[in-house]
Amino acid sequence: MRRIRDDLWETSTDSPFPGLTTHAYLWTGGPDGNVLFYSPATDADFDGLDHLRGVHHQYLSHRDEAGPMLARIQQRFGATLHAPAPELADIGKRAPVGVPLSNRHVDDNGIEVIPTPGHTPGSTSYLVTAGDGTRLLFTGDTLFEGDDGNWAAGYLPPMSDAATLAESLQVLRTLTPDVVISSAFPSDSAVHVLGTQRWSDHVDGALQRLRAEV
Repeated sequence: MRRIRDDLWETSTDSPFPGLTTHAYLWTGGPDGNVLFYSPATDADFDGLDHLRGVHHQYLSHRDEAGPMLARIQQRFGATLHAPAPELADIGKRAPVGVPLSNRHVDDNGIEVIPTPGHTPGSTSYLVTAGDGTRLLFTGDTLFEGDDGNWAAGYLPPMSDAATLAESLQVLRTLTPDVVISSAFPSDSAVHVLGTQRWSDHVDGALQRLRAEV
């Protein structure tokens, strides 16, 4: 486990495909215990998660994160699984979903659930306001930084729908995050501290590149 900030930890590197990297992220600032965003591909960090007082809730951004570890996490930590309602048929094959997510709202963990379909039908982003006021945006595969340093939308035809994805980027454009964390990524890191960079500029660039692809 690697410490990203006082309340955020990154699991070990997983590589589901050549040139693509993933991590899961444990937020320890939840009002009802620790929250794990995304999912690890192995149990290599389970002892580290135990040391940090386990996992009380797990949030998936889309069905591609659903693997054998979902059931293992529930068995080891008793975590409640939160996952997009449109993809329950796929995700539910791996583990029971305790909280299906279907509309934009702030839940009991203080997490803003933001449906951002397009990459997949149920793709969902999450906005967390940490105790120090920092806004952490988890975008899944909807939006990520490419290996060229430019931001890109997760458009993978025929699975993805370009028009729906463009609408979701417009939703993300209205947010004001301080840190953006994608799920899978081809660049050096999934964690991006924006600083003085304008988030809307990054999203606009991704929109332009998406429109050029279709």
